[in-house]
Amino acid sequence: MIEELEAEPEAGADVALGPAALLASIRSRKTAEDQAAADVLDLAARWADLHPPESIHYAATFAVAGCEHEEPIAGPGTPLVAEFCVAELGTVLGITSVSAKKLIGHALELRHRLPRLWAQVHAGRVPAWRARAVAEATIHATPALTVEAARFVDTQVAAVAGRIGPAQLDRLVAETIKRFDLAAADPARDPEDGYLHVDPRHVTIHDQDVHFAGTVRLEAEIDLADGLDLQQALAHGAATQTALGSHESLDARRAKALGDLARTQTALDLHGSAGGRVAGEERAGVSRPDLPAAREVVLHAHFDATMAGDATVFGATGRLEEGQRLLLLDQLRSWCGDSRTKITVKPVIDLNQEKYSPGYEIPDRIREHVVLRDRVCLFPWCTRPARGCDVDHVTEYDHHADAEGRPQPGPTWTENLGALCRFHHRLKTHTAWHHDMVAPGVFEWTSPHGHRYRRDRTGTTALDPPDPGPPRIPSPRR
Repeated sequence: MIEELEAEPEAGADVALGPAALLASIRSRKTAEDQAAADVLDLAARWADLHPPESIHYAATFAVAGCEHEEPIAGPGTPLVAEFCVAELGTVLGITSVSAKKLIGHALELRHRLPRLWAQVHAGRVPAWRARAVAEATIHATPALTVEAARFVDTQVAAVAGRIGPAQLDRLVAETIKRFDLAAADPARDPEDGYLHVDPRHVTIHDQDVHFAGTVRLEAEIDLADGLDLQQALAHGAATQTALGSHESLDARRAKALGDLARTQTALDLHGSAGGRVAGEERAGVSRPDLPAAREVVLHAHFDATMAGDATVFGATGRLEEGQRLLLLDQLRSWCGDSRTKITVKPVIDLNQEKYSPGYEIPDRIREHVVLRDRVCLFPWCTRPARGCDVDHVTEYDHHADAEGRPQPGPTWTENLGALCRFHHRLKTHTAWHHDMVAPGVFEWTSPHGHRYRRDRTGTTALDPPDPGPPRIPSPRR
C-alpha cells in the first residue's frame, strides 16, 4: 500500500485525474489515515508498557471535579501507568497531557478489556475513533465494569463491527450493569430498590469550545418534570422579552431567558405589579441597591485603548481570558448592560517593565504581571489558564543563599517566573524535563528524550527533534 501511495501524484500536483482515479486516491488516503490511527493506539499502549509506576511516579489518574477521589485512566484489569510519562507522549503528538492520558487509557482499555474490538481496529474493519468511543464508555461506566462485564460489551459491539451510536452504547452498558448485578456493590444504591437505577442526569457546559460570537454549547439530561418546568420557564421568559419590546428570534430570546434563570432574575414575577415596576425602573436607569448583583461569574476582558483628547477610545476587538477567545467590544457592552452587573476596571500593567521583589514570596502585582504575560500554563501545548496556575521560579530559589552570603541564583523577578499548572509544576520538579526562559515570556523546553519545544504566548513550536536513528519495522500486531 505504501508503494502505491508513493506512485500517486502529490496533492496539488498539476495532473488531471478522472473521477475514478480521484475516488481511488481518496479511498487510499482514508485507509492510510485509519491505519495510522490504529498504529498510534498500538504505540501508545507500548509506551505505557515502558512506564509502570515507580515510587516517585504515581499512577496516572483523572481528577474528578468536586470530588476528593480520582478515576483511573482505564478500567479494572489494565496495567497502571506512571503519571508523568503522558507529558512526553502528548508533546510529540502536539496535544495536551490530558488528551495524551485519554489516548493511553483508551489504548489499554481496548487491548486488555475489549480485545475483539482491538483486533478489528488493527484489521481495518473498525476506525480507531469509533473504538475509542466505546472504550471511553466502558472506562467511565458507573458502577465500574468488571473484566467479565467489559468482555460482554466487547462481544456485543464486535458483532456489529463497532457500528454503534452513543444512545445504543449507553443502553448496552446499562444492560451489562444489570446483567452482571454490578449495582449490588454500589454504596449509593437504595437497598429498597428492586431494579437497577443508572442515573443519566447531567449538565455539561462546553466552555473550552467557545464560538467566535462569544457563545458556548450546553447539553443536559434532567428529570422529566424538571424539563417540563424549564420548558415553561423559557417560554415565559421569551414571551416577556417580546412584551418588553424585543425583536430577537425565538431561539435567541429562549437563550437569554436561560441566562436570566442562571442569575435568578426570573425569581421576580415580571407580570406582577411589583415585578413590572422593578423591570420598568431598571430599564429607566433607576438604581436598585436592594437587589443583588445579577452576574456572579468573573470574566477577564482585555482591550487596547488610546486617548483622543479627553476621551478613551477602546479597540473594537479584545481578548477574553476565559477560553482564550476573541471578544468584541459590542459583546462586552451587551453583557454589562444589566444595571446589576458589577464592573471593575484595573490599571494597565506595563509588561515591558521588569518587576522585582526580595524574598521568595510572590506579591500580587508580580503575579498579575506573569498571568497577563503568559496567559496559559507555559508547558508545551498546555491550555490551562495562567490565572489558575502556580507562579514558578524558573531557576530554583535558594533559601539559604542570603544567610550564607551567596548571590541568589533564582531571584523573585519577572524574568525568572513563569505560570505552570499544578501537574506540569510537579513534572518540572520531579522529572528530567528542563526549561529555560530565553526572553521574557518565551520558554524553551527539553524532554527527557531530547525533544525540544519553544513556548510563548502565541503557542508552541516544535524545534529540531533528536536523531531517532535508523527506521525500525513495527512488530506484527497482536
